[in-house]
This record gives sequence, structure tokens and C-alpha cells, in this order.
Amino acid sequence: MNDELPQNPYEPELGSFDELSEQDSDAVAKTGTTTVGVSTADGVVIGTDRRASLGGRFVSNKNVTKVEQIHPTAALTLVGSVGGAQSFIRTLRSESNLYDSRRGEPMSIHALATLAGNFARGGPFLAINPILGGVDEDGSHVYSIDPAGGVMKDDYTVTGSGMQLAHGALEGEYDPELSIEEAEVLTARAVQAATERDTGSGNGLVTATVTEDGVEMQEYDAATDLL
Repeated sequence: MNDELPQNPYEPELGSFDELSEQDSDAVAKTGTTTVGVSTADGVVIGTDRRASLGGRFVSNKNVTKVEQIHPTAALTLVGSVGGAQSFIRTLRSESNLYDSRRGEPMSIHALATLAGNFARGGPFLAINPILGGVDEDGSHVYSIDPAGGVMKDDYTVTGSGMQLAHGALEGEYDPELSIEEAEVLTARAVQAATERDTGSGNGLVTATVTEDGVEMQEYDAATDLL
């Protein structure tokens, strides 16, 4: 005879943190992409490929814009679950606009990164790993936001399935004294390196150049067009 009480059908099904992290990691790997952020003294350059794939095996879209402006002088990439990334960007942009309206000045990039980490940690935005790049009165900033809400600042960073290949292209070439034009070329080289071997990345390049004057977006049919 089983003395255990039957499970309440209306009770939420709970999983451990380790199980959730593993699921999120798998989803990120299956989505596939390469996004790069490079900071310089004059601003930030963000570059992404344009391919959307299913499991890294089927190209579902060849013209996806994976970086969007979310702040007068900041941009964020879309990495991971498409729905989660799009919702994350809309939410963060709305909060940035609300802060600007209430305070009469844009949010600092550090505060924006902290808010992004809080949303990733506490919200329903599954399997995201974006790059936030921006410029404020304290200079140029590049952050990676992990699915658990961790916020890491660096001179340059890469996320997505092509990150190892892109990192290799950046490691020996990055210099904090790079000009914006040189940073654009380096970003294109990193994305191109990833598309050579990573099946989840390809079909061109989108760049967002962020300076104190704003965000400028450019699209290229091939990363080599910028080299």
C-alpha cells in the first residue's frame, strides 16, 4: 500500500537550479550565433552575423538583425532564444526610456547593465546571453550578460556558438588605442573567423557603432566587405 499522498495536479512543477541552467545552456548552443563587442577610447563597436538556425543544422532566416539600440548611446545584441531575447530588449528599452522621461537624462551604462542583469536573473527571459555596449560620461563600456544574470565588464567580449573562434581572432589584435574604424575592421574579422567554421553563424554582418553622438547601424552582405 502506498502511503504517499497523490500529487496536486494544480501544484507547480519545480526543478532544481542545476537542471534549469543545463536547459538554458542547451538552448543557447542550439540557437547559434556570433556576437562581438569591442570598446575603444572613442566608442564601442558591436558586430553580429545575420543567420538564424534551428539546432545549428537548418538555416531558418538569412537576414536577422541581432543588435538593436535600447538607449540614446547604447545597443544590445540578441543571443539565444529569439522570443526571450526580443522580450528582453523591449523591456530594457522601455525602462531606459522611462528613466529618461522621469529624470530628464539618460541612465548611465553601468546602471543599465545592472538592470539588465537583474532582469535576466529574475525575469522569464530564458536562454539569453547578450552583449551590452554603450558610452556615457565615464567612457566606453562593454558588458556580457549571462542567462543567470551575471554581469561581466571587459574591453572586448564574445557570446554565442561561434565565441571560441571569434575570441581567437580578437586576442592577438585588440588594443585599447584602436580607432573606431580599426575596431570595426577587427569586429568584422572576428565574426568572419566564426562563420568559417561555426554552422550557426553566417550570412553577412551587422554592426552598431556607438559614440557619444548616438548609435549608427550598418549591414553588410559579407563580413569581408568591411575588411
